[in-house]
Amino acid sequence: MQLSLQAIKHRVGADVHLHTLDLTLQPSAVTVLLGATQAGKTTLMRLMAGLDKPSSGRVLVDGVDVTGLPVRKRNVSMVYQQFINYPSMTVFDNIASPLKLGSKLKPAALRDTVNALAEKLHIEMHLDKLPAELSGGQQQRVALARALAKNAPLMLLDEPLVNLDYKLREELRDELSQLFSSGGSTVVYATTEPAEALLLGGFTAVLDGGELLQYGLTAEVFHQPASLRVARAFSDPPMNLLTGQAKPQRIDLLPGLALDLATGAAGVATTGPVTVGVRASALRLRSQPGDLAIKGRVELAEISGSDSFVHVDSEVGPLVAQLTGVHYFELGAAITLYLQATQVYVFDQQGLLLLAPPRKGQL
Repeated sequence: MQLSLQAIKHRVGADVHLHTLDLTLQPSAVTVLLGATQAGKTTLMRLMAGLDKPSSGRVLVDGVDVTGLPVRKRNVSMVYQQFINYPSMTVFDNIASPLKLGSKLKPAALRDTVNALAEKLHIEMHLDKLPAELSGGQQQRVALARALAKNAPLMLLDEPLVNLDYKLREELRDELSQLFSSGGSTVVYATTEPAEALLLGGFTAVLDGGELLQYGLTAEVFHQPASLRVARAFSDPPMNLLTGQAKPQRIDLLPGLALDLATGAAGVATTGPVTVGVRASALRLRSQPGDLAIKGRVELAEISGSDSFVHVDSEVGPLVAQLTGVHYFELGAAITLYLQATQVYVFDQQGLLLLAPPRKGQL
């Protein structure tokens, strides 16, 4: 199924929820809507589903205008942040419910389909239970299984894992990636987390303040963000930003402290003020040949999962380094962070345009 949004705009009263945008989804692929809360992700999904009608523009499905067609007349499945199951029906009947609507499946085939989906989502042992007897993660798996059972050409998932704990999110992310790749639906998945977009792969549309900033292959959007706004949306923790002066073959950050463009980002065909972006994961504690050394003091150190995040008051401004493993630092302790010029992003001074991405293979 090919879904196209043409000159779509949506406002509620005087508030613009979506600025005019054009977007054509890749059929039978995953498109991630990535952006912070209130970026416009849910609004866009509701327009795709037919739950709302755009203020202007058209929604096309396989070239047919369905802008005014209500959701009940579209073949769409949806999964929300809050899992929705039928409380009086068993898990089996919840999953089977879309298969029974107008389906010609024989009872044995229906049972086999439900059992296969339940096994994929590891809830086969709960088929005779009611949703209230399950944990939150198990209930969300039931909602996902029901959406998959419908086998709709368009599947919309609005931050389906946000209310689950960390361990369950990690498990379901891996499973969903495999399930989506084996299905034939066009999948739209909304999230605030760059890690989910990278894990799901496919394509990513970056939204901010109701604007579509960039759309393309997920890896390309991550490695070559068109602007600083895209880079910020696709960085967790946020990208470190440094001010610099571009000169032939180098960018001066401070007197005596410069990035060597001869070995770093190529193609900066400008001189004058620029903004340098550095992902937190590009900063290291151990030096390598050609590194730029940045001195500072530890302001905060925190451990998250298997990574440590160190906030540093450095000579070039505040920095956050993401270090693999568990590290302990004394507050106020002197620290030196190391950076390769090959790993920086160079934007114009206003951050409206990417002048040079990191060299290929460096991130």
